[in-house]
Amino acid sequence: MPLPKLTLVLGGAASGKSAFAENLVLQSGNAPVYLATAQVFDDEMAEKVTRHRNMRGAGWTTIEQPLDLGTALANITPQQTVLIDCATLWLTNVILGDHDVADHTNALLTSIVACQGPVVVVSNEVGQGIVPDNALSRKFRNAQGGLNQQIAAEADLVVAVMAGLPLTLKGRFP
Repeated sequence: MPLPKLTLVLGGAASGKSAFAENLVLQSGNAPVYLATAQVFDDEMAEKVTRHRNMRGAGWTTIEQPLDLGTALANITPQQTVLIDCATLWLTNVILGDHDVADHTNALLTSIVACQGPVVVVSNEVGQGIVPDNALSRKFRNAQGGLNQQIAAEADLVVAVMAGLPLTLKGRFP
């Protein structure tokens, strides 16, 4: 059974969601494309990006695109599977860039649906903790929850990863 058109992989920080998603992409049999949304502003993030790149190994095409995912997704062929890692950092870029969240979210979802190859989206589940103590954090938490719900509604497969273990929330594994 081939990888669905859209898969959402959710989890907390350091839950194993990226490694799980990478394995899904590799198992698709298509050429793997890593669509990186992170921006490197400090040494800690630079180390994390290097660690993730080394863990993926050779064979991946990496596209670094912190905001305009639509252009990259429009260039994906049916012989490629793209991993967006991650929607959480993408949303952070949207909010901190003072862009319209609804407009960017709609554009992202349209681009994902139009993409010629399968898409796997990694995203953080941020709504299971305490209520944040400041307006920006609450805005982000609410926007992230909404983004996750919208992607999940379009997805054929939704998987939560905790402690490296997958739990299927929607659909069936290929």
